[in-house]
Amino acid sequence: MGGKGLYRRLSITLLLQVGFITLATVLGVLTAKFVLEDVLIRQALVGEADYYWSQKRTVPGFPLPDTQNLTGYMGEVPPEIDGLETGFHNLLESREQLVLVSERQGQRLYLVYDGRRVNELAFIFGLVPLALVLLVLYLSSWLGFRASRRAISPIIALAKRVQNLDPEHPDPAAFDPAGLGSGVDDEVTVLAEAMQRFATRLNDFVVRETYFTRDASHELRSPLTVIRMASDLLADDPGLSDAGRKSLDRIKRSVRDMEELIGAFLLLARETESGLPSEEVCINKVAADELQRAAGMSARVTANLDEKCRLFVDTPERVVSVMIGNLVRNAFSYTDEGEVTVLIEPDQVVISDTGVGMSSEQVERVYEPFVRGGAPGGSRRGGYGVGLTIVKRLSDRFDWPVSIKSELGVGTSVTIAFPGARVEALEAGSAG
Repeated sequence: MGGKGLYRRLSITLLLQVGFITLATVLGVLTAKFVLEDVLIRQALVGEADYYWSQKRTVPGFPLPDTQNLTGYMGEVPPEIDGLETGFHNLLESREQLVLVSERQGQRLYLVYDGRRVNELAFIFGLVPLALVLLVLYLSSWLGFRASRRAISPIIALAKRVQNLDPEHPDPAAFDPAGLGSGVDDEVTVLAEAMQRFATRLNDFVVRETYFTRDASHELRSPLTVIRMASDLLADDPGLSDAGRKSLDRIKRSVRDMEELIGAFLLLARETESGLPSEEVCINKVAADELQRAAGMSARVTANLDEKCRLFVDTPERVVSVMIGNLVRNAFSYTDEGEVTVLIEPDQVVISDTGVGMSSEQVERVYEPFVRGGAPGGSRRGGYGVGLTIVKRLSDRFDWPVSIKSELGVGTSVTIAFPGARVEALEAGSAG
């Protein structure tokens, strides 16, 4: 799984939880130690000093405090505390000793508190329980992590099976809830059953696609082949009239258009371009062939091939032929007179015409099925209104961006970009 998997998120959450608990607990103990030292002990020393002064006034010779942790001095004072100002002081030599200097009627009382014993008690009654509390927290967090991991394990297993799903050969049995182990939650079971139904339906789609492409290729092309062969035989008849020959040319062009259209539909019906031979295709040759085929559509339109270089792409030749062929035939269909030019430049091909053009609104909808160009209210032109839709779908599949510029009454220019295409310089005298 990726770097943002459930296990990773769960582990990070556990570590953050443990870290925050540890930080809060340690800060609490340190705060308690500070309160104990800086508040309680100091208050106790102040109270001890007040008690001594009050007793000294009423009881002559009242002894100085002398306990295990507290020692009082008056008169003879150790040199390390002699000369200290009134108030509290931490001895520089030992930060564990706190000194209170109290003065009454010209006399000074030095109370020295030894905090080493307190620190030992704080360690015994503070840090040891703290360690036990943290150990219990860590153990409970770890057990919670184990329980959570067992709960999400079926989801992760299901995600891996989805990741390994082969769209060409989906296996519904891979999503059988029984294969996810025992104790699976109801929500995971519902998800697994839904994925199993999806895989079954996807498998049915793959089978239908296979049968469709195979049957359509045979059943649709066979009658067209018969018509084309009969047209070729009829064209050899010397007794055919001029009107009949014109009608025959229209039939042959329609057959060729239908073959191109069926080929494009079958290509788009495939989920991938597998099954089509991929080779290095010379776009110049394809453009020249498509221009030659379409040139007979109108005697008043001139076909021009402007080559600035030779352009090669590694792809099935059928794909390039369908795209450029559709655009070239569209250009001839929407041009009454003038010229259709195919310009081949590095990394792109531009098909332009001097035809009727399109408005900006028509350009925005030009990739929609059955939308045709031309002036509003004009005669219907072109083929079936799906040529540019096919071009757009092929461009999306093969990452060849298509852009269109058009103006009513001026013409249309369509640019196909071929990123990464191999460019070869033309031989001298071969341009155009």
